[in-house]
Amino acid sequence: MRYRQLGDSDLRVSEICLGTWTTFGGTLDEDGATALVDAAFEQGINFFDTANVYSEGRSEEVLGRALAGRPRDSYVVATKVYGTMPSGDRGLSREQVLKQIDASLERLQLDHVDLYQCHSWDEDVPVEETLGALTEVVEAGKVRFIGVSNWSGEQIRGAVELARERGFAKIVSSQPEYSLLHLEPEEDVIPASRENGVSQIVYSPLAQGVLSGKYRPGEQWAEGTRAADRGDGFMSRFLADDVLERVQRLGPIADGLGVTTAQLALAWVLREPNVASAIVGASRPDQLRDNAAASGVELDDDTVRAIEDAM
Repeated sequence: MRYRQLGDSDLRVSEICLGTWTTFGGTLDEDGATALVDAAFEQGINFFDTANVYSEGRSEEVLGRALAGRPRDSYVVATKVYGTMPSGDRGLSREQVLKQIDASLERLQLDHVDLYQCHSWDEDVPVEETLGALTEVVEAGKVRFIGVSNWSGEQIRGAVELARERGFAKIVSSQPEYSLLHLEPEEDVIPASRENGVSQIVYSPLAQGVLSGKYRPGEQWAEGTRAADRGDGFMSRFLADDVLERVQRLGPIADGLGVTTAQLALAWVLREPNVASAIVGASRPDQLRDNAAASGVELDDDTVRAIEDAM
C-alpha cells in the first residue's frame, strides 16, 4: 500500500480508503464490518470514511467499535456534517457544526477526528459562519483538519481565500465523485484544488461497481447485485448498453497488465497527482483485498491513452 499527503496537512493517507456509506450499520452485520476493518489493516489501509447521516448514525457507531483498541495513530478517520439526521437537524450553521461534531465523536468513541468535512454546500448559511464554526472545533482539539465534499471549484477557491483573509482553518481536502465515467472534477475542482493545496478524496471511483466489468451489455443482472435494482439513481445512469460496451473494452488492457478491470480503473484515478485517496466500498474482505492491490499499479502514457480511447 502506498500513502500520500492530504493537501496542506500532515496526514498521510493510504491510496485506498475504506468507505462505510451503505454497509456499516446497513447491509453488513457488525461481524462483517469488523472483518472488513481487520482486512483493511492487513492490506495497509489506514484511512476510513464515514458521515453522520450514513445509516442514521449507525455507520459511525459500528466503525468506532471496529476501531476500538487499536493505537490512535494507526488510522485516519474522516466524517462529515450537513445531511438531515433523524432528529431533523441539518446544515452547516454554527449550531449544527458544534452539535454534530460532539454527536459524531460520541458515536465513534473518539476524542477527535482527523478530518471533518462539509458534506455539501449549504445555500442557507453564510460560508463565513461555517468556516468560523469549523475553526472553533479545530481549536478545541475535536478536529485536526477540515475538508469539503461536493463543492465546486469556485466554492473551494472562495473558501480558501476567506480562510486566508480571516484566519480560519484551511480546507485541505475535497471529496468529489470521480471515475472514468464521471470526469467533471477535471474541469474545475481539481485545478482549483491544485492551486490551493487541497487534495481529492474521490468517491465512486468504480462507478458503483460498473467499472469492475462484471455487468455486460444485454445481460440480465444477477439477483442480489446492485444493478438488479435499476431504480437506484446512483447507478442506473451507468447501466446503458453503450456505457457497458465501453467498459468491456477495458478488459484486454487490464489483462495485458496482469490486473483486474477494477484495479485498472482505480489505478487510472490514482494516476492523478491531486488525488490522495480513492474511497471503495466492499461487502467482503476479498473484495477489499482486490481493490487494495490497485495501489502502486503504474500506468505509462501509452496505457493511459489506451484507457481513455476505450472510453
